[in-house]
Amino acid sequence: MEEVRDRLAPFHSPALKLVAVTDSPSAPRRAVFDEDEFSERADLPDDLSEDVSRETAALPRPASPRTFVVANQKGGVGKTTTAVNIAAGLAMGGLKVLVVDMDPQGNASTALGVDHSEGTPGTYDVLVEGAPLIDVIQRCPDIPGLYVVPATIDLAGAEIGLVATVSRETKLQIALRKFFKEFYVDYVIVDCPPSLGLLTLNALVAAKEIMIPIQCEYYALEGVTQLMKTIELVTGRLNDDLRLSTVILTMFDGRTNLSTQVANEVRTHFAEETLETVVPRSVRIAEAPSYGQTVLSYHLASAGAQAYRQAAEEIARRGPTKK
Repeated sequence: MEEVRDRLAPFHSPALKLVAVTDSPSAPRRAVFDEDEFSERADLPDDLSEDVSRETAALPRPASPRTFVVANQKGGVGKTTTAVNIAAGLAMGGLKVLVVDMDPQGNASTALGVDHSEGTPGTYDVLVEGAPLIDVIQRCPDIPGLYVVPATIDLAGAEIGLVATVSRETKLQIALRKFFKEFYVDYVIVDCPPSLGLLTLNALVAAKEIMIPIQCEYYALEGVTQLMKTIELVTGRLNDDLRLSTVILTMFDGRTNLSTQVANEVRTHFAEETLETVVPRSVRIAEAPSYGQTVLSYHLASAGAQAYRQAAEEIARRGPTKK
């Protein structure tokens, strides 16, 4: 318990309390916040101000905020898992990271341990109601420096609400630009639904870099082909700065020839973009969300956690690629 308190000390608040997850007698302990803490958010803007020290990070800080969209039209490739664990790895390296959950299922919000029950202020309010990002941000209770804009089931109706809206595909871009004028983060990571609708389009327009998780299985490249066509359309019409910078291989099983063959094919097609680090199949990765945690906060010593931490370090150290 003392170790947990020490780890959360930078975010000490009278509203902070430690509770045990009761689903299992051996469940890990994690921090939760009283319901009214984020309605006040008295100390949150200071945590995100530009005056924070840029000298203490273990990982190199980018010259300006890097905005990633994590996308893949094919489901089940580890997209949300990759988004939250890369974010966690960067934050554990001393960087300030904001995760924007654009998936109505709210899986990223679940994995980061923040409230995303119906009616909770989040991505829907930003896109449809025009709420400032700072008004809906929550802290990840397990990892200092990691912040979340949660997604609720309300977001499922956002596409209908945006249909008749002017510049509907730029809502997130506008919100981020306003946010960056007052607050500083090193990375923004946007997790998208496994579709190419208005929510994903908003993310593609707002971001400068694309991160594609590719599962090391037979159908892996099919969704990527469709996504690349969409990227070309967005780049040509809505966002000239967008580029594919990062490909990460997930669910790699070194015991099978298939995983190796898929990995080799991906590296052939995306030689510069593919990370050296591959993420193996891991039971710990699958277990972590059920505790409302990333695998890095759930079981840091596991192979999956170490792979994501190495991948985050690789992304930070090689910096943004030039278009």
